[in-house]
Amino acid sequence: MVLNNVTLVDSNDPVNVQISRDKIVGVFDTPIKNQVDALQLTFDDALIFPGLVNSHDHLDFNLFPQLGNKIYSSYTEWGKYIHENYKEEIAKVLKVPIELREQWGIIKNMICGVTTVVNHGERLKTRDTLINVYEQYYCLHSVQFEKKWKLKLNNPLKTKLPVVIHIGEGRDKAAYKEIDQLIYWNLLHKTLVGIHAVAMSDEQAKKFTAVVWCPQSNYFLLDKTARIKQLKNYTPILFGTDSTLTGNWDIWDHISLARKTEMLTDAELYKSLNINASAIWNTSGSEIKKNNDADIVITTKKDNHNGLDAFFSTEPKDILLVLHKGNIRMFDATLYAQLTQTDLSGFSKIYIEGVCKFIDGDIPLLIKNIRKFYPEANFPVTTDEC
Repeated sequence: MVLNNVTLVDSNDPVNVQISRDKIVGVFDTPIKNQVDALQLTFDDALIFPGLVNSHDHLDFNLFPQLGNKIYSSYTEWGKYIHENYKEEIAKVLKVPIELREQWGIIKNMICGVTTVVNHGERLKTRDTLINVYEQYYCLHSVQFEKKWKLKLNNPLKTKLPVVIHIGEGRDKAAYKEIDQLIYWNLLHKTLVGIHAVAMSDEQAKKFTAVVWCPQSNYFLLDKTARIKQLKNYTPILFGTDSTLTGNWDIWDHISLARKTEMLTDAELYKSLNINASAIWNTSGSEIKKNNDADIVITTKKDNHNGLDAFFSTEPKDILLVLHKGNIRMFDATLYAQLTQTDLSGFSKIYIEGVCKFIDGDIPLLIKNIRKFYPEANFPVTTDEC
């Protein structure tokens, strides 16, 4: 496959990208010759960047509406509150088989240009995934909600895996103290990746290999987020959305909010979605360069934006192509004429804000199956059948 006339985020000059199987063969500023048999896709005023890494999501929780109607002191207060006040809403969603919920969680990420998502919770029940679902870590929910967390933390059979845990998700002293508890009881000095870290101090941050920042979730629950401007000096910052229980389905909406805080520079925020995440999760799709995984997103450039301004102006409807390991997972209808020699029998048509896309898999059937159990399920896409 050859992707012609696309612009890198750090350049204003068009390049051509050659892909073979699941890898990038090279990036060239001149036409790629001797590839007459390869699929050639040519773009006009388009931006290319690595597929996004969503470093925190609960894939089976993305059919929920946002639950909560006030500011909470911590995740424990919020958890108790929603289980007391939203029993009916929770029960309706949980009637949907977990495999269907997981499949939608994957689609939710992929249509936004996420090609790797770190799933926090039980191991995925769904076998076939359109993107990378990273689960090669030791998952603990939190200090408050994980039973026997001290024993689990110090499980000697799990020493090589990073421990990923919600931590310090609160405005109160208890949220700060639980971070100290976790550090104190990490007797085997395991690698710690903390999620949220709203109450985290600079000194505590030094004990963590990385922090996953989920600003939209934090502001929804707590009206406060982590001190990322300070914490970034002591540990790498990754980016996450959490589920639709506490945030918008669209990761670009989360990114826009993060940018407005100015806690990270544009370059730092961009790296939290690729290079930083790739280093922690040990993946190789973090840059558009030779020998990297062909996890790629191409979007239209709006209003003559260039570079990071073009990247940050992206919306899901702007995405022209999503590749996962060199495989087309989604493409805009404007590319259809260039794909007439490609087998598209497994693709279905969806609309994002009225813009037509073709997506790998039977999405109308997935939506139909979900609505058998949860008729009022709300989706950010439409199809010809719903």
